[in-house]
Amino acid sequence: MIGYLRLGVLAVLSALTLTSPVQAEVREPVMKQVKVPHNYYWREMYVPHLTSGPSSLDWTADGKSLVYSMQGRLWRQRIGDDTAHQLTTGDGYEYQPDVSPDGRRIVFTRYLNDAYEIVIRDLRSGRETKLTENGAVNLEPRWSPDGKRIAYVTTDETGHFHIAIASLEGGVWKSKRWREERISETPRYYYAQVDHELSPTWLPDGKTLAFIANPEIGYGTGALYRQPVDLSAPAEMLVNEETAWRMRPDWSPDGKRIAFSSFERRQWHQLWITHAEPGGYPLAFSYGDYDIDTARWSPDGKRIAYVSNESGTGEIIIQDMTSGAREKLMVEEKRYAQPMGAVQLRILDEKGQPAPARISIMGADDRYYAPDGAMIHADDYYDRAEASAETMYFHTDGDSFVVAPVGDTKITVWRGFRHEVVEASVAVAKGKTSVDTITPDLLPNATAFDGWRSADVHVHMNYGGVYRMTPARLAQQADAEDLDLVFNLIVNKEQRIPNVEDFTPEPFSPEGTDATILHAQEYHTSLWGHLGLLGLKQHYLLGDYVAYPKTALHSYYPDNAAVADMAHAQGALVGYVHPFDPPAPEPASDRKLSHTLPVNAALGKLDYLEIVGFADPLTTESVWHKLLNTGLRIPAAGGTDAMTNYSSLRGPLGQNRTLVKAVDSGDPGEEVTTWLAGLKAGNSIATNGPLVMLTLDGAGPGAELKKGKGVHTLNFKAALSSIAPVDSLDLIVNGEVAQSIPLSGDRMSASYEGEMKLEESAWVTLRAYSKTASPYVLDNYPFATTSPIYVTVGGKPVRSRAAADHFIAWIDKLTCVAEEGSYNTDEERAAVLANLRKARREFEKRR
Repeated sequence: MIGYLRLGVLAVLSALTLTSPVQAEVREPVMKQVKVPHNYYWREMYVPHLTSGPSSLDWTADGKSLVYSMQGRLWRQRIGDDTAHQLTTGDGYEYQPDVSPDGRRIVFTRYLNDAYEIVIRDLRSGRETKLTENGAVNLEPRWSPDGKRIAYVTTDETGHFHIAIASLEGGVWKSKRWREERISETPRYYYAQVDHELSPTWLPDGKTLAFIANPEIGYGTGALYRQPVDLSAPAEMLVNEETAWRMRPDWSPDGKRIAFSSFERRQWHQLWITHAEPGGYPLAFSYGDYDIDTARWSPDGKRIAYVSNESGTGEIIIQDMTSGAREKLMVEEKRYAQPMGAVQLRILDEKGQPAPARISIMGADDRYYAPDGAMIHADDYYDRAEASAETMYFHTDGDSFVVAPVGDTKITVWRGFRHEVVEASVAVAKGKTSVDTITPDLLPNATAFDGWRSADVHVHMNYGGVYRMTPARLAQQADAEDLDLVFNLIVNKEQRIPNVEDFTPEPFSPEGTDATILHAQEYHTSLWGHLGLLGLKQHYLLGDYVAYPKTALHSYYPDNAAVADMAHAQGALVGYVHPFDPPAPEPASDRKLSHTLPVNAALGKLDYLEIVGFADPLTTESVWHKLLNTGLRIPAAGGTDAMTNYSSLRGPLGQNRTLVKAVDSGDPGEEVTTWLAGLKAGNSIATNGPLVMLTLDGAGPGAELKKGKGVHTLNFKAALSSIAPVDSLDLIVNGEVAQSIPLSGDRMSASYEGEMKLEESAWVTLRAYSKTASPYVLDNYPFATTSPIYVTVGGKPVRSRAAADHFIAWIDKLTCVAEEGSYNTDEERAAVLANLRKARREFEKRR
C-alpha cells in the first residue's frame, strides 16, 4: 500500500501541550475490593493461589494424616502412605484447611467470583456450610480449641485485613470484628496507614490469640503479638522483626512455644520457634536456601509439618522436633472424587519439532489445570466483562500431560510475539487420554523482524513468592516465551536482597536452553524513581536504595544522577523503570514531585526509558515525547517487572519486551554486549504484543538523517505484526499523530509505504495501540512503539519552549523536595542540589 504525507512547519513545535490518544480502557485488578496498597505484594505473599503442589495444610485430630490444599482442591493423606484422597469438588478453588478439634469438620477458604469465602465442611457427609458470604477476602480460618468459635482474617467492611471471630449461636454462625480499626501515624510506603491483623492462632486454653499486627511499625507487615480474646488486656509483643506477610504463627499444643516462618538474618523464610511469653529469644530450626511456610504442630507436639519450595514448587515436609529428621510426604497416586481423564498435548514448531510455549488449560468445570510439578502462574488483572476470573497458565518444553475433568477442555497456546495465539478444544473422556498436537503459525509480516533479538530488561528471578526459581527454569520459561535475553534485576525486598549472592557480570545460558541470562540491578530509590542498571562489569551497588526514614540509608543521597555515574563507571546502561501511571506528572499542580527522570535525561545520564512496563504506556509515552521535543534522545525499552517466582504476578516474563537489531553470535558475552550497544544507540522497539517496524529512507530506529535547509521528501515504510488486534497504527512526528496507517481486516497486520515532506527538524516514531484489553495480551492494552528516527534539517535541533518550561517547573518542584530532605552531611545535600541546578540550566538552553 502506498501513501503520501506532507508535513510543513510542524505546529507541535510551538504548541503549548502535546496531544495523546484517548486513554485506553484498562483491566481491573484481581481482588479489587481490597484497599491495601501495592497489591502485587500482599496478593502473592499473603493470599493463596492455584499451585500444582501443596500450598497449606493441617493435621487430622489423631495425628495420623494431613489435610492439605493442592491444585486448588483439598486432599487427605495418611502419613506413610503415598495416596492422596480428594475431598472437595465443585466450583472454585479451596485453600488453607483447618481441622476441627473433634476431627469431624474442616474449615477452609474458597476462591470464587473474585472473593474468598470461609466454608465449613463435614468430613463424613460432605455437607458444606458457608461461614461468610460477604464478597470480601476472608482468609486463614482457625478453630478455637473447644470448636465453638473460628478466628479468621477478613477485608469485609473496610477493605483492610482484620481479624474477625465467628461464634455458633443458636445453630447459626455469626461473625464480629475482633478489634477496632486503628490508623498509625508512622509513615509507611508499601503498607497502608490503617493497621492490620493477620494470621490468628489460638492458645490451647482458648482464651488468647497470637497474631501479626503493625501498630506504629513503618517497615514490614508487623510483629508477633498475643492478646486475650476478650480484650481484657493490651496486646503483648512476642517477636519484633521485619516480616513480609508470611510469618503465619502456630501455637504448640502445650501452649509454651510458637512456630513461625522468618527471613531474619537470611534471604529465605525458614522455620523458627519462640517462647510464648514476652521477652523470649527465637531460634531457627531449619537452615536452607528455600522457603518454609504454613508450619503446623502435630497434635502431640513432637513434629511440625510445613510446605517447602526446595524443589521449586510446593512439597510437604514433616520434621521431627527432637532430632530434626525430615520426611517428605510423597504423592504417587491421586484418588479423585469426580470423573477425570487426561490430555496429552504436544506443541510443534514449523519444522515439526517440539516447541516450548506458554499454555492455559481450562477444564469443563471452568477451573484451570496444569501438569504435576508445573509452576502455575495467574494474571494479576482481568476484564470482568470478558472473563469470570484471571487467566492462569504454565510453561512447557513442548510436551505436557494434564489430568482434567470429563468434558470439553479449552486450550490456549502462546509462542512469543511472532506466532499466532492458538485456541483449541479437546474432549476429555473418563479414564482416557486425549491426544492433541498444535502448531502455531508465524504471523503475517513476522519475518520482517528476523535479526531482531528480544529481551525483557526488567525481571526478578526470586522476590518473596511461593516458588523457588532457578536460572535454568528461568531460561526455560524465556524459551517458552520466545525471549532471547533476560535481565534479572537483583533488588532488595524488605531487608533482603534475593539472589544477590548469585550476582556476576558474566552472562550465561543454562545447559539445554537457548536464552541468555544476565544478572543486573534495580536501584530501588522510591523517592527519586527506580533505576535499571544493565551490564555492571564489576560489582553490585550497595546499599541499593535511599531515603528510607529512620534507617542507615535515610539520606536523599546518592540521587539518581550519582547512581548513574557509579553505574556508568562500570560500563552499565542506566534506565528509568515503570515510570508513570495516570495522571502524568504536572508541575503546575500543587502535587509534590520527586521523580528525577528529567534530571538524568538533561544531564546525559539516561540510556533508556521503559515506555512499556509496569506502568501506563500512554502516560509514560506522553512524558517521553515532551523530553524528545526538547532535543533529548532517549531510546524506548520494554520491561515487565515480572517476579517469576510468584504464583500471581504481572507477567509472564517477556510480556513487556525490547527488540534490538543485533546478531546472534552464539556467545552469551558477545550477544549481550552487542545488544546493549544497540539499545543505547536507540535501535529498539518496545512492545507488549504488537511488533512495529519503521524506516525513513531505509534508516531504522535510532538513526539520524541530516538534511540541509529546505523542504525534503523522505520515503517511509511501516509494518505491523500483532498477536492481538489494535485500533490504531500511527506515524508520530514530534509528538503529533501525522498519519494513521491502514490496518488489515483483522487489525493485526499492516504493510505500508509512503512519502513525507519535512522542512524542520523532527523525530519520528511508529506506535500501535488498542483502546481495549485483549485476552491474548496480559497487560492493560496492546501497545508498541519504535524508538525515534531523528531528522535534522539545516543543522538545527528539535526544540520546544513549552516542553522545556514544563521540565523547568518540574525541577523547581524537585528542588523543594531536595531542600527539605534528610542527609548525612552538607556535602551530600550540596551534591543533590547541584545536579538539580545543572539540569535546570540545560532545559533553559533548550527553550
